[in-house]
Amino acid sequence: MTILITGARGKVGQAVIARLHSAGLAVRAASGHPAELTVPAGVETAELALDRPETFAPALSGVRQVFLYPEPAGIHDFVKAAEAAGVEHVVLLSSSSVLGPDAENDPLASHSLKIERALADSALTHTFLRPDAFASNSFGWAGSISRSMPVQLAYPDAHVALIHPEDIADIAAEALTGGALTGRSLTLTGPESLSFREQLAVLADTLGREIPVEHISRPEAERQMGGYLPAPMACSLLDLWKAADHRPAAIADTTETLLGRPARTFRQWAQENAGAFTGR
Repeated sequence: MTILITGARGKVGQAVIARLHSAGLAVRAASGHPAELTVPAGVETAELALDRPETFAPALSGVRQVFLYPEPAGIHDFVKAAEAAGVEHVVLLSSSSVLGPDAENDPLASHSLKIERALADSALTHTFLRPDAFASNSFGWAGSISRSMPVQLAYPDAHVALIHPEDIADIAAEALTGGALTGRSLTLTGPESLSFREQLAVLADTLGREIPVEHISRPEAERQMGGYLPAPMACSLLDLWKAADHRPAAIADTTETLLGRPARTFRQWAQENAGAFTGR
């Protein structure tokens, strides 16, 4: 039985590949540019681009389980190809945003929701992993922190329950190899709710120096975020943070509740990635 990993260039995809390969399982890493993949010796690679249906059948040959990265392009054709290939189970890396109000029209949620619906309408058994904010989102502050500049935030006291990407990989690997999570829709978080200000305090403690926080207006935040995000997505994020301002985030399923292993903390993530915030 071969397990196909899409999004194999991403951190979560790579971590899932490493776990499955170390367990002695047959793994195939898929990417639109497979020559650019770095995988352990013995891991197959395959070309797979969801906007190119001709790549589906070769990538899915002999596959029984799929770890699916959330890209809606071509998803209906991909589902049909997976059914035809005899795939038995798809584990989707979705998003907790699909649970929000008006998710169908929300630019953060709609693409994951489209994939969930395509899988729900199929004959494929599926497991939906819906992580909350990734701890690695904090890399967005690295430029300011490494230059000793203030971190500018419209909602510095907005709370999120950050999840370590390695925890997502642990849960995904379990969903692909065991039966306990099969067919479930799981909202995933880390073990604690932290505001942005509290996250920056953890980073400051880790780095051994102060990180100033500067409150900015929402229009200014929209202007700044417009440099790297489409305006509707920036507005959606800011709406999310406004709703979470001074409100602790709910803790959902973690590696503790699902796997019986302590969930990794944001402090652990900060210590592992401190170099990204020092310019080294």
